[in-house]
Amino acid sequence: MGKTILILGGVRSGKSGYAIQLAKELAGDGEVVYLATAEAGDEEMEARIRRHRRDRPAGWRTVEVPRDVISALEGVGAEATVVIVDCVTLWISNLLLAEGEEAAEGREEIVLAEVTALGRMLSAVRADSILVSNEVGLGVVPPTRLGRIFRDLSGRANQFLARAADEVVVMWAGLPLRIK
Repeated sequence: MGKTILILGGVRSGKSGYAIQLAKELAGDGEVVYLATAEAGDEEMEARIRRHRRDRPAGWRTVEVPRDVISALEGVGAEATVVIVDCVTLWISNLLLAEGEEAAEGREEIVLAEVTALGRMLSAVRADSILVSNEVGLGVVPPTRLGRIFRDLSGRANQFLARAADEVVVMWAGLPLRIK
């Protein structure tokens, strides 16, 4: 079985760049599959997605998977050398809002069940797995109930995935700090 590395940090802390660097080192000449969870809901997000695509090596395979990360990982985890999931936080947001904002409050247990299933799947995957996730609990308290639900879900998911991971790295201002 491959090892799992969780990379946590704030927005623009260098998480994705570090994940790419690690994947290059771990994969050698092997295949890297990038599971991208972002959805382009507006022009700014479209620009971010384009920037992320440009940062990836040309030979890597990208799978756009906003919600069904587990099936995608199951599909590529046996053939790839390294799989990157970027980003867990966006995946959680996509799952939380899958049925609209009004239904989000009732979806917390569904989202946590998906995170638990991801943790189980990672232990069965042959490839090394790199998960990228935002640390959203260090900022201001969100002013809306939905924002607080998302913050709490992200924190609980990060805790679970950190326990399941073989290694955990926190990014601070572009500098990796290995904490597990």
